[in-house]
Amino acid sequence: MVRPPQATLQTSETISISSSSSSPERAVYDDTDFFNAQRNDSQSSLGVVSLRDMTMSSSLELEHRTSPVSRLPPELLIYCFVKLNSSYDLRSCMLVSKTWSSNAVDLLWHRPLCDTWAHLLNVVQSVRKEDSYYPYFALVKRLNLSNLSDQISDGTVQPFMCCKRIERLTLTGCTRLTDHGVVSIVNGSNSLLALDITGLDAVTDHTLGAVAEHCPRLQGLNITDCSKVTDESLVAVAKRCRHLKRLKLNNCTLVTDESVTTVARHCPAMLEIDLHNCRQITNESITALLSRGRQLRELRVAHCSSITSSAFLELPKHLAFDSLRILDLTACYQLQDEAVEKIIETSPRLRNLVLAKCKDITDRSVMAITRLGKNLHYIHLGHCAQITDAAVIQLVRMCNRIRYIDLACCHRLTDQSVKQLATLPKLRRIGLVKCQAITDRSIMALAKMPSEPTAKAPGPSLLERVHLSYCVHLTLQGIHALLNRCPKLTHLSLTGVQAFFLREDLTAFCRDPPQEFTEHQRHMFCVFSGPKVNKLRDYLNSESLYDTEGTMYDDREGESGDADQQVTGMMHATGLGVDDDEMNEEDEAGEGSQDGAEADV
Repeated sequence: MVRPPQATLQTSETISISSSSSSPERAVYDDTDFFNAQRNDSQSSLGVVSLRDMTMSSSLELEHRTSPVSRLPPELLIYCFVKLNSSYDLRSCMLVSKTWSSNAVDLLWHRPLCDTWAHLLNVVQSVRKEDSYYPYFALVKRLNLSNLSDQISDGTVQPFMCCKRIERLTLTGCTRLTDHGVVSIVNGSNSLLALDITGLDAVTDHTLGAVAEHCPRLQGLNITDCSKVTDESLVAVAKRCRHLKRLKLNNCTLVTDESVTTVARHCPAMLEIDLHNCRQITNESITALLSRGRQLRELRVAHCSSITSSAFLELPKHLAFDSLRILDLTACYQLQDEAVEKIIETSPRLRNLVLAKCKDITDRSVMAITRLGKNLHYIHLGHCAQITDAAVIQLVRMCNRIRYIDLACCHRLTDQSVKQLATLPKLRRIGLVKCQAITDRSIMALAKMPSEPTAKAPGPSLLERVHLSYCVHLTLQGIHALLNRCPKLTHLSLTGVQAFFLREDLTAFCRDPPQEFTEHQRHMFCVFSGPKVNKLRDYLNSESLYDTEGTMYDDREGESGDADQQVTGMMHATGLGVDDDEMNEEDEAGEGSQDGAEADV
């Protein structure tokens, strides 16, 4: 039996969406979906195995049907079956004849449906049945129990001990699992390529020791929030699983340079590594990964505060990282302009660069970033308060393919920067939280309104998400124009903008504030998302809510009076002015920094 073309397998993959990242979605690769808690749906399963060699007798092989379709060779039958979108259709095909059944069953069982407890029980019953016509336990290639995470325990997974051909195992959020349950599946699973045990805080080095011993083909490992894992087991995994390509160690606070440098030495095929909040990681790890990982595409070291500029300045000379596309250095506070210049020099094809909270970088870094030109799609400079209009204007002129930019808390920026940003033809998302110098002039530019009353209006804006919290000079007129000129807008944050949060008729369209917010924080909260953006637009269009004879372009010189002081005072009094300015892009998968709390402010 011949497998269908590889292209068919890839195009049928389901695209997963991450809810924990503030950056654009990750490109889809056939071997990356283990990082994402996607729906475990057999309707999109396309794996093919030679089942006839396992179950069909010679008499069945010689079976001859009168119908022409029954005489199709197996590879053509399979090619037809993989086009079916429904598992029920595949099941119907199995009932046509023994030949059809033998060629459809592995497609149906490649990724069994385990989204409800009833479905899980059906799967368990089938894999444990000793007198079944097919060896269903040998057909399971992908097992995802994350949809039942709160119900999965060590006892639940025991029936899957017999499934030794699993290639991708996803147990995300199954917090009741311990070493005993995970090891029972891993033992003997020599085919395992990807393991995701995100959030299993009871898992220890014992589980990873079993992975190192039994899974030599492992290519992807996600142990995010497995806080008990130490260097001992990770070193063993690195030495014995030399095909590792993707490694996520987020919040594994016991991990040190010993683990990461061992990975750099023994896993030359590494493509992506995420060390978010691994606070014991130092320059040694970063230098080792970059020096040896010539295929590295994504490096995320957010909140690794021990990293300094030396991690990049001490790289071997004349070394280039042409494969590096994503670099996240969020809250690497000690980073200086010299390091950014070195990064750009050695990584000329960077697409996503996150420097949020790197407070020491200046216009000099931004000028270096402009050399990325059309390669740059995503740039996060939140809290880089030394950046000025001159740098931002030059960035826009040189990098005109930017889709996402965050300049939160860059308080030196004025309308001049935003007017230039509004010229970006592909801009989808912009963050200007606490850029308190901007006025309605910026908003009208983003809305692509004509600069002169007699001028012809350009086409509608492509903006999807706009963050304007604490931009205290904005008015209702400006935001109304933005809503009408941005038909694709799905998120608008206006927390602390008096023209909105003080009006109950407008806050009626806001989403609910987080439960942990104080009374003052809840009072200022003003975030519109999803369908409520459209409802707000419709309401504003249907009501006469302001004096249309007023101007939207008042510079408000000398008006830093009581209103603005009141908002600023409330920000400090309630704690909203600390870390509430970062975007939480819950609809994006994986590129860039971890999210902050801005989506809730």
